[in-house]
Amino acid sequence: MTKILGIDPGSRITGWGVVELVQARKPCYVASGCIRLEADTLGQKLAQLYAGLTDLIAVHQPDEVAIEQVFMARNADSALKLGQARGAAMVCVVNHGLAVAEYAATEVKQAVVGKGSADKTQVQHMVTALLSLSGRPQADAADALAIALCHAHTHGGLVAMSGQLARKRGSRWRDFKPEGY
Repeated sequence: MTKILGIDPGSRITGWGVVELVQARKPCYVASGCIRLEADTLGQKLAQLYAGLTDLIAVHQPDEVAIEQVFMARNADSALKLGQARGAAMVCVVNHGLAVAEYAATEVKQAVVGKGSADKTQVQHMVTALLSLSGRPQADAADALAIALCHAHTHGGLVAMSGQLARKRGSRWRDFKPEGY
């Protein structure tokens, strides 16, 4: 079983979601929510984010972490704050000995909805359906769960692909005999 923590960083609200891969790598919902950053200064907000993620990591003990990549926003100030929140989240995760996988928003939407230009409502709907949730999670939490699902699909595909490649290599190299043998 593998637990994946998905993080949707924000300078005011950071969404998080945990899924666990069980039964032939089928993702199952564990928990989700939001870290609301309500401090006065950006530095204090980043400290709140770091502390919140530290608590989440302690409680859920994820094996893997996935985070959304920064996208270019129309407002440069917003993009900078988002990048700083993302950086604080990544430092927290790495300081806890976990590797971080990064996914573009369009890649996440493509993996979960099937369309890279999907809106938040579509992401919420598909996350609810894919994880058999009884209700819709908050938008930022749904985005974080979508990031975790994207990682689960990507990771699962890579694991399956590596097994197929190993089998192919094994059959090819099994028949190869260097000269003189």
